[in-house]
Amino acid sequence: MYYFASDIHLGLQIGSDPENRERLLVQWLDEVSKDADAIFLVGDIFDFWYEYRYVVPKGFTRLLGKLSELTDRGIPVHFFGGNHDIWTYRYLHDECGVTLYHSPYTEFELDGRKVIVGHGDMLGPRPAGQRILSAIFRSRLLQWLFSMLHPYWAMMLGKGWSRSNRTSRPVAHVFRGEEEPIIGFAHEYQRTHPSAPADLFICGHTHCAEVYPLPEGGAVAFLGEWIDNPLYGVLGPDGFELKGYPDRAVIGKSGTTRQ
Repeated sequence: MYYFASDIHLGLQIGSDPENRERLLVQWLDEVSKDADAIFLVGDIFDFWYEYRYVVPKGFTRLLGKLSELTDRGIPVHFFGGNHDIWTYRYLHDECGVTLYHSPYTEFELDGRKVIVGHGDMLGPRPAGQRILSAIFRSRLLQWLFSMLHPYWAMMLGKGWSRSNRTSRPVAHVFRGEEEPIIGFAHEYQRTHPSAPADLFICGHTHCAEVYPLPEGGAVAFLGEWIDNPLYGVLGPDGFELKGYPDRAVIGKSGTTRQ
C-alpha cells in the first residue's frame, strides 16, 4: 500500500493546535507504516522551514524522530518541497533518511500504475505574479542572502511571512474543476503522452479534497489539508481512496486501471 498526505503546515498557529497536529501526524505515520510499501509527504509539511549548514528550525522532534525510525526500518519516505517548505536541503535526507524532491512533479511506477506526484504549486498555467514570486523564492541568490541573517531574525521573518500568507485566505479552497491549473496540467500531460498516459496524478497545495476523473483516462487526486480537516490518500490493488483521519471515512475514490 502507498500512502499520501500534504499541507500539514506544522508550526502554523491557526486552525487545530499545532502540537496536537504534529502528534496526530506521527500517529498516522505509525499506523500506516504497518503495511506501507512507501509513504509520500507531498509538500507544505512545515509551514516554514529554512536550514543553515549547521542550524535547523526548533521543534518538530516527534516528526523527525518518527521519519528516522521509518527509514531505519526500510520504509521509503518521499518528501516533496512545497511553496512553504521549499528551503529543505540535505538535513532531512542526511539525518532522517528521506528522499527529497524539488522538481514540479516526479513520475513513479506504483503497483503497476503510472503515478505523477507533485505538490502542485508549479503545475499548470499560473498568473505572471505567482510565477515571478515562485522564481524569486527558488533562486539561489535569495537563499544565499537569507542565509546571511542571524537564525533568530530569519525564523521570525520567515514565520511571519508564512503566517500572513496563510491568514490572508481561507483554509478551505473551493474546488473550481476545469479552472484549476493542475487540471490543465493533467490534460496537457495526457495529450502529450498518448502512448504512456498517467493513471493517476496526486497533488496538494490547493487544500481541497477531490478525486477528479479525466475524460482522457486517469484521475487527479487533491489531498486536502490537515489544518482543520486531516485527510490522506491510499493507493492499493483496488485503486486510490481519499480518507479522513482518524475516522477513515472514504470521501473520494478512483479505481485506476493497471497498465
